[in-house]
Order: sequence, then structure tokens, then C-alpha cells
Amino acid sequence: MEKPVYWSGRRYHCLDHHIKQTFGEKLYKISLDAGLTCPNRDGTLGNRGCIFCSRGGSGDFASDRRLSITEQIEAGKQQSAGKFHGNSYIAYFQAYTNTYGPVSRLRQLFFEAAAHPDIRALSIATRPDCLGPEVLDLLREVSRIKPVWVELGLQTVHERTAAFIRRGYPFSVFEQAVRDLRAIGLDVIVHVILFLPGETQSDMYQTISCLNRMDIQGIKLQLLHILKETDLADYYERHPFYIPQMENYFQVLGNCVSLLRPDIVIHRITGDGPKELLIAPLWTGDKRYVLNQFHAYLKRQNIWQGRSYIHV
Repeated sequence: MEKPVYWSGRRYHCLDHHIKQTFGEKLYKISLDAGLTCPNRDGTLGNRGCIFCSRGGSGDFASDRRLSITEQIEAGKQQSAGKFHGNSYIAYFQAYTNTYGPVSRLRQLFFEAAAHPDIRALSIATRPDCLGPEVLDLLREVSRIKPVWVELGLQTVHERTAAFIRRGYPFSVFEQAVRDLRAIGLDVIVHVILFLPGETQSDMYQTISCLNRMDIQGIKLQLLHILKETDLADYYERHPFYIPQMENYFQVLGNCVSLLRPDIVIHRITGDGPKELLIAPLWTGDKRYVLNQFHAYLKRQNIWQGRSYIHV
């Protein structure tokens, strides 16, 4: 039997390992709401967002947008005090599209976060089509103060699925965004959703293989969640589609991990939707249990990140 590879005791290149190797200590991520919107919501591309997106703009766990960035950071520190006993944090601009707005406004937001003495890095979630030259210049400027990670919501490399979920941009735009961000030295994290309607296992593995060939530094893997008050929820009620049970999901997720290039940091191995909004799959509601079961699955199957990776 082949000997597995570990990262701080995990069979995948986990974020905790990467942070400790990079910063020398554990960091806690504070989710922020910068009060921005999205071109897929304000009428530029559409007004209903991506089909799976909740009213919170994927920032359902973020702070109150009525607070300043500094106030949100302080509130996040207080909320995490019971489970995190360190003094260093990541400012995670999570809700909506965080490079979509006047550059003067973005400058104020990012510099306020970077100036906070307890913030060690900024993680900025955005769309690849919202990274114009002025925004890139701003991100490069901020990165001279604190490290900046940019999280791009790709979800899939397949154009037919992208059209169904109303992503609103072609894959070529994502490719250019990755090149532009790497040209200014920023780490790129890619968000991928597994089991989107109509996608086969082969489709999902093709997304992983495609990303393996790109200059990305991180990935977030998430099972599709159906949340209340989304267009996806309406579609699911009218046209029920396949939602995997936990063991079926582990089979696909385990294969994705095995295929994934080993230097890519896995920032999320699964996810949990807000319990008050979650319609399906309900078994994802206990995130700690799911993670523990997945770690056990990797051990049983002797899977580790990169085991099936083929360099091309």
C-alpha cells in the first residue's frame, strides 16, 4: 500500500497548515459585509443574482453591513472569543462582489481593514469580470501593506452549466483574471460547486483537471446547497434533481481531492448553509460531523491530495 502524504495531520493541503506555515500561527477568518452589490443583481447583467445565491449574496455568515469595517472586525473578534484564543485574523470580504464599486470606496474599505493591527491578511471574494485596471492597481497597493488573497467564484468550467446558474461571464474572462492577478503577485482562490444540476461526475473531475493546469494557489470545494428564497429552490420544487447522500458525495469529493494538484491549498473542503435557510441536503447541517466522517473516509480509502494527480 502506498504511504499517504499529510499536511498537519490531514490528508489534504488544508488551510490551517498553510496559514501556520506562512504566518507562524493560527489565524481566524472574520466575515465582513462591505455594503456592496453585484452586477448580477443591480441590473447590469441581471437583477436576481446567480440561481443559487441567497439574499445575503453568499455572505449569510457575514457581519452587519451597517457597521464600519473596524466595528465589524471588533464584533467578529468578540463572537469568536469562545473558540479562538489567538490575536491574529483574516479580514474576509465575503458578501456580494467586493471589487464592484467606486475605486475610492473600495480603497477606503480595504485600507481600513489593512490598517487594523490584528489583521494579518485580506481575503476578497469577487467576480472575474469585476477586476478592471484601476481595481488591480488598488489591490496591488493594498498587498504592499498586508497579503491579499482574491477569491473568484467560478463554480464550474462548463459553459452550459454556467448559463444555467446565470454566472454571467465566459470562462475566458476567468482565465484572464487569473493571469492579471498573478501578474501583480496575488494569490488566487477558486470557488467550485459540486453536483450542480446536469453535471456528471466526469464534468466535475474535468473542472478539477482544468484548474490543475492553471496558476492558482487555493480552492474551495462545496456541495450545492438549496436555500430558501432562491430561484434554485423554486426550480428544485418544480424539477427535482439529484442531491447526493453523504457517502455518495464523499466518493466524488474524495476523487476530486485525489486528482487535485498537491500544492493547491484547500481553503474549504465542504460547506454548511444557514440552518434556517437550508432546504437540501439536510445532512450537511452538522458541519463538524460531516468533516469527521470525510476524514475517516479518506483514511478508509487511503486517499490523499494529489494521489491521482497527473502532471501535464
